Amino acid sequence: MTGNDYLLQVINNKIATKDTDEVIINKINTLITTIQTWANSCLAGIHLSGSRAKGTAIKGSSDVDLLISLKSSTNNTLLEIYESLYNYLHERNYTIRKQNVSLGVNYNGYNIDLVPAKKQEGNTNDHSLYSRKRGSWLQTNIKKHIDFVINSGRVNEIKIIKIWAQVHNLDFPSIYLEHTVINSLKCKYSGYNYLAQNVWTVLQYINENFLNSRVVDISNTNNVISNDLTYNEKLLIVSQAQDSLRQQNWEDIVW
Repeated sequence: MTGNDYLLQVINNKIATKDTDEVIINKINTLITTIQTWANSCLAGIHLSGSRAKGTAIKGSSDVDLLISLKSSTNNTLLEIYESLYNYLHERNYTIRKQNVSLGVNYNGYNIDLVPAKKQEGNTNDHSLYSRKRGSWLQTNIKKHIDFVINSGRVNEIKIIKIWAQVHNLDFPSIYLEHTVINSLKCKYSGYNYLAQNVWTVLQYINENFLNSRVVDISNTNNVISNDLTYNEKLLIVSQAQDSLRQQNWEDIVW
């Protein structure tokens, strides 16, 4: 079995739920209705987003990501919005936990990430989110992130690095990971025949450049994604990349 074959097998073994969007929405409809009631007249819309929309979803991570878009006229601060949604769902006995910009909910067999956000004024998909790690707000554009990944030609490489981070218990935020993979493979060939070679290139890039690379959000250059991890958290990722590069077999790198 070639390295390309093995990595593709790993991806196929780690594919997240194959349920269609329609089936998922139907199964979590009660949760969606609860969120709609919470948002009331402030709701602009609830949209599927995250790894499922990008085609990079894997087992063990969020099955469903929902962007809860509130109107720009919403008076509450982003922190108040975040805490209010958490409290509302907690009081109604949902199994919920606070994450960085999202709330994690286990519901009807799915791991769901809820991202409460306030839409910015004008004809735009820009949203403001609350970041617990930063203790402040950030501006981003989920639609641009989705298009960035889908059009990159690096979906399989992103999946493998996500799986690699998962099996080695690394804290590697998805958006940061996606930007890192795509940036490290600029001008490289894409496709099945180059999968193993490209993943190796990503690991080399992490080893050589990750600690000092400044990574910014493609939808907002003021949002420095690389600030979402501390130096020591980055060092753990680099150390694992170094260890992986010393291995002789893919089976000892990712599984």
